Amino acid sequence: MSLAAQLIDLLAALLLLMAFAMLAQRRLMALIGLFAFQGALLAASTAVVAWSTGQAHLWWSAGLTALLKAVVLPLVLRRLAVRLAVARDVEPLVNVPTTLLVGIALVVVAFDLALPMAELAGTITRGTLGIAMACVLLSLLMMITRRRAIAQVIGFLSLENGLFFAATGATYGMPMVVELGIALDVLVGVLVFGIFFFRIRETFDSLDVEHLEKLGDRG
Repeated sequence: MSLAAQLIDLLAALLLLMAFAMLAQRRLMALIGLFAFQGALLAASTAVVAWSTGQAHLWWSAGLTALLKAVVLPLVLRRLAVRLAVARDVEPLVNVPTTLLVGIALVVVAFDLALPMAELAGTITRGTLGIAMACVLLSLLMMITRRRAIAQVIGFLSLENGLFFAATGATYGMPMVVELGIALDVLVGVLVFGIFFFRIRETFDSLDVEHLEKLGDRG
């Protein structure tokens, strides 16, 4: 196995570990820190792919990923958490041990589904696509099992990280124009979510999404 493949395997394993750590985390500030670290790992994996394939645009992609997902978005999320006074508990709907057991089952399903696709795609390493799919499923699980809207948004951003890792590992990146468009969409989306959080807080004095469900029932 080449050095690049070994590095990708290591970074992929760390990404999966971060996904589980985020799934188990109950403190919002710590969750944001884990998301920032996940962004740094994603940037590092993109840089390794750039080095191994010789594609110059992937270096730009790695730099943009590091700036946006390891620095800018975590800072924005931290400021939102502080201003909204929701920096402590993320209030999971299901207890952590049960959530982690479901997460392990999802990882097994992800690898089972990804194996045929990985063989066809000719990835740098076979486990890349399976881990990417597992990260996506774990992020979906985090979105489902969190009460607070801001924690669900972090789950959504983590899901996007998993998809980006899949694109980098399976297809060696996307065109630079597409990557810039996705980065801009993610940044604008977080800003819109921030405005949405403040509106929820003003209306319900809470960021618990159950209030929105009650509002829908009344309608």
